[in-house]
Amino acid sequence: MPLIPGMDRIAYGGDYNPEQWPEEVWTADVALMREAGVNLVSVGIFAWAMLEPAPGEYEFGWLDRVLDQLHAAGIAVDLATPTAAPPPWFRRRHPDAAPVTRAGVRLGGGGRQSFCPSSPAYAAASAGITEQLARRYADHPALVLWHSHNEYGGVNATCYCETSAAAFRDWLRDRYGDLGKLNDAWGAAFWSHRFGDWDEIEAPVVAATTGNPAHELDFLRFSSDAHLANFRRERDILHRLSPGVPVTTNFMLANCKNIDYWRWAAEVDLVSNDHYLQAERPDNHIELAMCADLTRSVAHGRPWLLMEHSTNAVNWQPRNLAKGPGEMRRNSLQHLARGADGILFFQWRASRFGAEKFHSAMLPHGGTGTRTWREVVALGAELGRLAELRDSRVAAEVALLWDWESWWALELPWRPSQDLTFRDRQEAFYEQLWRAHRTVDFAHPEAALAAYPLVVAPSSYLLSPAAADNLRRYVAGGGTLLVSYFSGIVDGHDTVHPGGYPGALRDLLGLAVEEFEPLAAGRTVRLDDGRTADTWAERLHLHGATALASYADGPAAGLPAVTRHAYGAGQAFYVSTRLTAAGTAALLALVTSAAGLDAPAELPDQVEIVRRHGPAGDYLIAINHGQRDAVVPGDGVELLTGDPVAGGLPVPAGSVRVLRRGSR
Repeated sequence: MPLIPGMDRIAYGGDYNPEQWPEEVWTADVALMREAGVNLVSVGIFAWAMLEPAPGEYEFGWLDRVLDQLHAAGIAVDLATPTAAPPPWFRRRHPDAAPVTRAGVRLGGGGRQSFCPSSPAYAAASAGITEQLARRYADHPALVLWHSHNEYGGVNATCYCETSAAAFRDWLRDRYGDLGKLNDAWGAAFWSHRFGDWDEIEAPVVAATTGNPAHELDFLRFSSDAHLANFRRERDILHRLSPGVPVTTNFMLANCKNIDYWRWAAEVDLVSNDHYLQAERPDNHIELAMCADLTRSVAHGRPWLLMEHSTNAVNWQPRNLAKGPGEMRRNSLQHLARGADGILFFQWRASRFGAEKFHSAMLPHGGTGTRTWREVVALGAELGRLAELRDSRVAAEVALLWDWESWWALELPWRPSQDLTFRDRQEAFYEQLWRAHRTVDFAHPEAALAAYPLVVAPSSYLLSPAAADNLRRYVAGGGTLLVSYFSGIVDGHDTVHPGGYPGALRDLLGLAVEEFEPLAAGRTVRLDDGRTADTWAERLHLHGATALASYADGPAAGLPAVTRHAYGAGQAFYVSTRLTAAGTAALLALVTSAAGLDAPAELPDQVEIVRRHGPAGDYLIAINHGQRDAVVPGDGVELLTGDPVAGGLPVPAGSVRVLRRGSR
């Protein structure tokens, strides 16, 4: 089944903003889109003021003409509700709908997402324009997908106004039902925080000192849910008035801390994601792979849509470096390799004005004489040759546990060390698995895990009793688990599990942590196997586990540092310190072998390989990020060149090859 009904190729295109250009440009745009192989564009994302220039007054004629031209050229439309950027008249009519910072500052207009997500006025206005669009375009032949809003929670993730505080109290009533239960859950006896009336509860605004972390954690949950309520409202209108057309919104997976995408994934008809390369980061292609794997995982393994990425430099990083020759192609085909069935960009034509005029586009300011344009046309042709990959799936060997709630909780104030961050260990373990050519899924700690020979918990500070039970069942059933330090510490209310650290996992790991030993900045410790570590150590005592390595010096000298514990039919490993990259790689080599995984392919660690399996065949996508040519084992047909392959697939430096394996 195709990702987007009615589309028989891999989706290719980007954000199209015809409202920024005179109509004579539109005809040229459509002709150039056809030349580039574009078959899907997103329209209307920031066009609210042009569609509804005054309250209740609508101007759809220009959008009618745009959609008709696109359809006549065979280009499908992902039609957006423009609700991420309310027009100036909305702010003038509803000044109380502006967002308020934690410090009590009411923010001005002029940007985007300049509204409180709990505002009733915003809810009414956004529903109104959504309904008008759905009624007018539900049956338009160009329409294949609805695009609700844009990047929910990207700018206005939280709001601390009185409207938000009242909505937060309603959310808490629904969650707890009884004020006594809330007081118990929040540990409100601490610092005399016990509430006697619901109206005593405020949003967690700036106070004289740090506040109650359970209060903060629930406010973050509420804020994610407030945005979700806005999405659901628009989605339900679109489903009712435009049945059969899927509805999505663009996520910002891995790079948006504020939205719990596990909860959101079940609400969209298909998962779409925005990803922008971190230009100055040397290993940015590994970070890209991680984000793509996380997107596929949130989509529960189903194909997904890359809604936005860039052809070249962006405009908002400290130094907006241009992509080198072939880099955009590699970026795009990396997403495809890891499960995307559509490759879209921001944006089609570079804007001449506004905040994003220096952001790259498929059609740059320099026009069709540019390298970027030539690469865009070439990529469109290649995606046409890869249509048979659609609806194939990626199979992973390893699961990494990822939980947005644990991210929130771990990085609240007053933790044992400011060096404890959620993404640090996630990326450290992912990078070494990537370099070892292991394919990774991400999973919620309470998700089904039995299909994975190995599960890694890089940063599971917050672990619910249900999640801990899930991990016990997984290991007892024969699974192999690797847990990193400062995991299993608190429950869903940021309350320390009883009985000592790591409370939720003590029996599973077969050990107890007597004391945390955060290390001073720049200090390292040595292990007796020759490895070094920094940032963190722990005083471990074994209760069934065996030591694989011990501290040779430092505050925990002589005590275990890395352990293994047999539990049921499986085994659980624990690492209590922050190993170097080489140490992490060595540990993962040991653990993957113990999990029964085959030895990784003997390939340079700059060669990325991913396999997709589907009804049309089995495919191997090989991407060479290095400076030397490589050969990847495999036989079949290379789809980009049409060449038969026997005895190995040559992958030139900086290039990509896609192999249909065996005979079709």
